[in-house]
Amino acid sequence: MTRLTTNWLEERSKPRGKKIDAILQSKGLRLTHLYTTITNQGTETHAYPDSVCMAILEYYAFDASKNGQFDNTTAIRNYRALAEHSLRRFIFLSVGIDPENPLRGAWQCFQERLQLNSQVPFGYFSIFSEMSDLTLKMINTGFDFGPASVPDISVGQTWGTYWVRNKLDEKYGERIKSPHIYPHWFPQHKAGPIEAWVYPDDALGEFRRWMQRLYLPTKFPAYIESKVRAGAIPPVNAGSLLSQLKKPELPK
Repeated sequence: MTRLTTNWLEERSKPRGKKIDAILQSKGLRLTHLYTTITNQGTETHAYPDSVCMAILEYYAFDASKNGQFDNTTAIRNYRALAEHSLRRFIFLSVGIDPENPLRGAWQCFQERLQLNSQVPFGYFSIFSEMSDLTLKMINTGFDFGPASVPDISVGQTWGTYWVRNKLDEKYGERIKSPHIYPHWFPQHKAGPIEAWVYPDDALGEFRRWMQRLYLPTKFPAYIESKVRAGAIPPVNAGSLLSQLKKPELPK
């Protein structure tokens, strides 16, 4: 490697150098040297730009083994790891999330959804707004709150079924539809404002009891596990997360 990079003007005319030079030129780079000499803690060393590193790695991953005299297993593995990391970073940045701090992205997503859906009609509550406390705790425990993990949909559907089955409109009054807006970078945004159910304030206590006593212990773990299996969120211990979300009860 030292011979290749220190004697680049000579090496670029040889088979290996020609391949690497072709890779660099395909990226619009015509380099007369492959590194910059720097001094680090009193020691002179070579600093290689990322484009050079990737060109050399690409050569050893795909071209060096063609003569059958080079084992490219390690190079292929490293190339794939870098490709996966780069793709993940590209996707995160494309939706405004810091790939080095996904938690910050979850906070940004939560804040944006709150701002877009702050106009719930007077006398009613929305599932998303009422879940704010729960969502905050989920994000604090590392939950990847974003387009692929929208827990208020699961809660809203399950609560809606409970509402109808128990005829709660007869007890608290009719629920109504209200527009719910997703951020522009959510896939759900393409459908425009979604008509979501909002519920009479008189039913708020009933909803909170249902959330703590029924949904969290019986439905929430399955929701988390399904998201992990689908690859929508990183692996998380549903039981541990649940213990963080349950509200403490006063001693009897």
